[in-house]
Amino acid sequence: MDKLTDISKIRSLLKQHGFKFTKSLGQNFLINPSVCPKMAEACGADSKTGVLEIGPGIGVLTRELAARAAHVVAIEIDNRLLPVLSETLEDVTNTRIIHGDAMETDYQNLIEREFAGLKVAVCANLPYYITSPIIMHLLESRLPVDNITVMVQKETAVRLCSQPGTRECGAISLAVWYYSRPEILFSVSRGSFMPAPNVDSAVIRLNIHKATPYEVKSEKLLFCFIRSAFGKRRKTLYNSLTDTGLAKEQVGALLDDANVPRTARAEQLTLCEFIRIANLAYDFGFELEKI
Repeated sequence: MDKLTDISKIRSLLKQHGFKFTKSLGQNFLINPSVCPKMAEACGADSKTGVLEIGPGIGVLTRELAARAAHVVAIEIDNRLLPVLSETLEDVTNTRIIHGDAMETDYQNLIEREFAGLKVAVCANLPYYITSPIIMHLLESRLPVDNITVMVQKETAVRLCSQPGTRECGAISLAVWYYSRPEILFSVSRGSFMPAPNVDSAVIRLNIHKATPYEVKSEKLLFCFIRSAFGKRRKTLYNSLTDTGLAKEQVGALLDDANVPRTARAEQLTLCEFIRIANLAYDFGFELEKI
């Protein structure tokens, strides 16, 4: 089916199926015909690749992925869109639509079942409300995927891809850098959607590390320190890290041994410096209340 980015075609299709937009699901359908082909190319979809899509909407990106990939599996939470997708993907034979919640999906099982013998990529126009949770869920699951290429709110894209040690960096930025090498690919204006959101978007690609490049003795310790540091980012680490349950003298000893100034704040530290602090805490045998 052609012209899925044509506004009159979309309206006719949705009216035919009695579909109305649900704001809580962050439904904004692409009407810019140049975006989805660029996304499909950026994720590396080819005849040896299986692609997982989250939130296919009416299938605009799905069709572009299916035209390039060996197999596409799309997860859609809104059952009202299932008959719409059956129509828009009627002539596409290498695509499967699964009705389900992306946060509740067993991705390891899905990949083993659907993409055996294929490289795997994730490519999606993510609803804003689920962006950070779903990205972290995918990363923490350590799935056998080459990259995660997604469209997100532009402000979120900047935060996710910010270099550790910069003012824009947050706890989620460090987590993203721990699991991948992130990059912002291109911007997408708010006018590219129907209905138009109040913000612009951007497409990012997280190039997943095949093996972690860091020597970390306890990931739980590491992310406990990161969360505590950024939870009160206006405070110095000497003060904010006491939220982990450590006494100030213990925090001071960790910072001193890690060669991190006691006056430093969370956004001033690199990922390697956080790792050094966490590894020392592990060696010291410190027990954290919030781990």
